[in-house]
Amino acid sequence: MKPIVSATTSTSGGGSTKRLRPTEPNPTPTSMSLTGVTPTPDDRPVGMTGVILRVEAIVLFVAGVLLYLQLNGHPLWLLPLLLAPDLSMIGYVRGPRLGAVTYNLAHNLATALVVLAIGWFGAIAPLALAGAILVAHVGMDRSLGYGLKLPTDFRDTHLGRIGR
Repeated sequence: MKPIVSATTSTSGGGSTKRLRPTEPNPTPTSMSLTGVTPTPDDRPVGMTGVILRVEAIVLFVAGVLLYLQLNGHPLWLLPLLLAPDLSMIGYVRGPRLGAVTYNLAHNLATALVVLAIGWFGAIAPLALAGAILVAHVGMDRSLGYGLKLPTDFRDTHLGRIGR
């Protein structure tokens, strides 16, 4: 991997010159996210962007819960079913790479919507309920700041590092 290069500006002597200097490359290329940078707590969305993402996640959670109840899901089963997708963490027993795959399959909004659509249009009530629960769970996790996992460590997510 080539070192990343950053620009520095020097204004001594009345003129401004731009020098390029290499910065420290990421020591572990496998720990890179899709953006090429290892997430840190400072990488979390901040300001208005963070607020918008949180509000969207809360709306997803509420929509999933309301849909579950509208589809005649039993309210007593709501809490246990909301926590059920976290069983996908079992993949971490075999390592962070497999753990990230199993976790992300269950915590992906696309998966939730596909399950919901198949259940809805196929008139398969248990599948539609499962899709509603998955939508609510994804919204719940995102509103709490938990994102899709990177294959490096359980704490590395697409929203930044958890636990610092």
